[in-house]
Amino acid sequence: MQTHTDSTSLFQNLLPKPEPLLESGDMFTILKGLAVVIFIGMLIGLEREYARNKDEKIFAGIRTFPLIGLYGFTSALISSITENWVYAIFFIGFAGLTIAAYYSSSKDGKVGGTSEVSSFIVFILGSLVYWGYILLPVVIAIIITMFLSLKIQLHSFVGKVNAADIYATLKLAIITLIVLPVLPDRTYGPFDVLNPRLIWYMVIFVSGISFIGYIFIKLLGKDKGIIVTSLLGGMVSSTALTYSLTKKSKIEEPLSFNYGLGVITASSMMFLRVLLIISILNVDLAVPLFLPMIIFAAAGVIASVIFYKKSTIIPQADIELKNPFELKSAFIFGIIFGITIFISKAAQVYFGDQGLYAASALAGFSSVDAITISISRLFNEIISLNVAMKAIVFSTISNTVIKMSISSFWGSNILKYVVWKGLGIMLMIQVIYLIILSFI
Repeated sequence: MQTHTDSTSLFQNLLPKPEPLLESGDMFTILKGLAVVIFIGMLIGLEREYARNKDEKIFAGIRTFPLIGLYGFTSALISSITENWVYAIFFIGFAGLTIAAYYSSSKDGKVGGTSEVSSFIVFILGSLVYWGYILLPVVIAIIITMFLSLKIQLHSFVGKVNAADIYATLKLAIITLIVLPVLPDRTYGPFDVLNPRLIWYMVIFVSGISFIGYIFIKLLGKDKGIIVTSLLGGMVSSTALTYSLTKKSKIEEPLSFNYGLGVITASSMMFLRVLLIISILNVDLAVPLFLPMIIFAAAGVIASVIFYKKSTIIPQADIELKNPFELKSAFIFGIIFGITIFISKAAQVYFGDQGLYAASALAGFSSVDAITISISRLFNEIISLNVAMKAIVFSTISNTVIKMSISSFWGSNILKYVVWKGLGIMLMIQVIYLIILSFI
């Protein structure tokens, strides 16, 4: 039976339906909202106070930011029991106070505005909490605090960004803004699974996860040693990193042991990446997969630690990783994802669960991300939990095998020895877990 799949169905549960706290009639709910507002204000205020110079006067600190949040909360509350336009008066009054404070500080030569802008956001977050959003304001506050605390690193990052990175990101952004609105939001094909808009959403989603790792590599630099670089590189693409380090092991053979260590470390991150994708797209599938994915990753980390103690040199890893927002990479993933979800559905329809397992194993050779997203969607439609879990593990097993094969074909003997021992342990644990699933 064919079903229509809207592209928003994967994200419809990310935000709860808002309900003003006063309308809930529950005093505990209102007090919980106030506690969240105070937490948000103290979090940002603490960072602002900590970041200032010892003798520097700041616009707002650990005391003032919670008050700003509470002001936004009470402004929303009062406007809800009077008239909506009352909220605009409160906001304009706060804006005037903030602008006056900025003007006063700028006369003293302090031109910045970070604290002032943060105060506006805290005001709005306080209002959002009253309107019924709890999780979203907290997440935004954490992100803001992260950006505020990374001032030095972000300025350093700007110096490390090249023109190619900027052009690649801009091109994908422009293409997305132009193409996404005109892409049809409906399914096509014999199995009614190919949704052009959903496919492009998934391209941006997966590229965004990879881009976070890419940014951190840029922020920290490649001089932090093979462990840190491989951890971050594994979030971008553990397979690409494996190929890069494997090729380098033949050129810089004395460092082969350490490059093998990097392959194991990056491969461990693959399981956390898979778990992250599933957690965002389908929490019902992520919960039972949480423990096994953590165990698989832990096995790799333990193997890395053992090899780390035996290593003598931790090199600066010059890893070749492309910007995940490059148009070519994005289009390739879009094609791979479309083919993967089509084959997965066809295999399930014509060959049952065994066909899906074969498709998952085959997809793991090219993209664990694509099959992970496909299984997350099919789990909602036609496959059971046990089948979905086994299909995911089949894909991670085949991806582990392909990395071992890459090390065999292009790596030095020392790297091959390290990778086969480390990934061999991870592979064995995955196979044992797959056997256990077969008896459940």
